[in-house]
Amino acid sequence: MNKGHYSHAPRGHAPFRKGPSQKFGGGGFGRRPSFGGGSRGGSRRSGGARIDISRFINKAVITEDVPNFVPEHAFTDFAVDTRLKANIVAKGYLLPTPIQDRVIPHILRGSDVVGIANTGTGKTAAFLIPLIDKMLKNPKAEVLVIVPTRELANQIDEEFKAFAKGLKLFSVTCIGGANIGKQIRDLKYRNNIVIGTPGRLKDLIERKNLSLSTFSTVVLDEADRMLDMGFINDMKFMLAMMPKDRHTLFFSATVSREIETLIKDFLKEPVTISVKTAETAENVEQDIVRVKNGSKIETLHEMLLKKDFDKVLIFGRTKHGVEKLSKTLIERGFKAESIHGDKNQSRRQRALSLFKDSKVQVLVATDVAARGLDIRDVSHVINYDLPETYDDYVHRIGRTGRGGKKGKALTFVE
Repeated sequence: MNKGHYSHAPRGHAPFRKGPSQKFGGGGFGRRPSFGGGSRGGSRRSGGARIDISRFINKAVITEDVPNFVPEHAFTDFAVDTRLKANIVAKGYLLPTPIQDRVIPHILRGSDVVGIANTGTGKTAAFLIPLIDKMLKNPKAEVLVIVPTRELANQIDEEFKAFAKGLKLFSVTCIGGANIGKQIRDLKYRNNIVIGTPGRLKDLIERKNLSLSTFSTVVLDEADRMLDMGFINDMKFMLAMMPKDRHTLFFSATVSREIETLIKDFLKEPVTISVKTAETAENVEQDIVRVKNGSKIETLHEMLLKKDFDKVLIFGRTKHGVEKLSKTLIERGFKAESIHGDKNQSRRQRALSLFKDSKVQVLVATDVAARGLDIRDVSHVINYDLPETYDDYVHRIGRTGRGGKKGKALTFVE
C-alpha cells in the first residue's frame, strides 16, 4: 500500500496469526504480544483464540441503528413510593432504558447486582430509584456510592436531588479537589447517601470523620475505571470496613480478571445483568494501516503531516520504545512528548499539560501511563504497536471520540 493510506480489511477477515516472517510492532518497541481470547472483549491475558484484526475496523458509515428493545415495565409499574414516582414523572421519565428495566426489580428485591453496561445508558437512575425507595421505607438506611471521578460524583448527586425532591432525604459528596473542611462539617449531619471518590473517602475514614460500620448498602459505579486508575486497594479497604451483611451493587462496562475477583470476594450470589451494546464507541472510526517492514516511522511521519491529525495520542508497548519514538518524532520536526513509568510525576504532568493545552501535537504513551486519562479533543489514537489484549485496545481507543465527538483510531499492522 502507499504510505499513509488506510487498508480496509473485510469484516470476515481470517484471524491474524503471527507467522515466521511477521513481526509485531517494529521500531524497537519490545517483545511480541500474545492476544488473549475469552469473553467480554478479551479480558483474559492468556489462552483462547487470536484476535481477528477485522475487530480493529469500524467505518463511520451513516446509518440509523434502532435497537429492538421493548421494556417490560413503565416507570409507573415499579413498586416504589408514589411520591418517588411523581418525581420520576416530573423529570420526564416514562419508559426505562434496558439497564433500568432489568436492574431495578432486582435491587428492589434486595439482591446483589452486577450490571454490565456502557457509559451513558442510564445506570445512575437504575440504582438511585430503588435505593431512594429503600431510604423512604427505612429512613435510617445509609448508602455509600463510590465512583472514580469528582465529575461523576457531582452528576450522581444532582440526579439524587432531583429524584428525592421534597422527600426529606439528604446527601453529601466527598471528592478530592474540594474543601475537605466543608465535607467534614456536612458529614456531622444525618445523610442518607454519601457519594465520593476513593481517595477522599479513605482520607475521611482515616481521619475518623466517616465510619462505614453503619452503611448497609454500597454502590461501586464504573468499577473498571476505578481499577484502571489504581483504586483497587482503596475499594477493598472500604468494602472490608462495611458490614458483611450488606447490599452491594456493582456497575462496570468491562469485566477483567481483577473485576471478577472483586465480585467473587464482595458480592453474595449476585444477579448479573448485561445490556452492553458494543465493546467500542460507535463514534470512533476504526481502521488498520498496513505497513511494510521498516516503513512504520515513515508512514507515521506522513500521517502526522495531514491537517486533521492535530492532537494525536500514540501507543507503544515499552517504556524504552515510547521514549525512542518520541525523540525520533522531535528530531523529525514534530512537537511531541512522552509519558511512561520511567518519568517522574512532575515530568509526566508537564507532558500531559502540554498535550491537553495543544502546545504539542503528539503524545506517545504506554498503556499503564495512559490509564484513566481524560483528554478533550484527541483527534486520533494510533496503535503504533499492537495492544497485548483486546481489552487494552478498547481502553486505548476510548481516549478519542469523548463527549459525543467523533474520533479516529488507527492500528499499524505489518
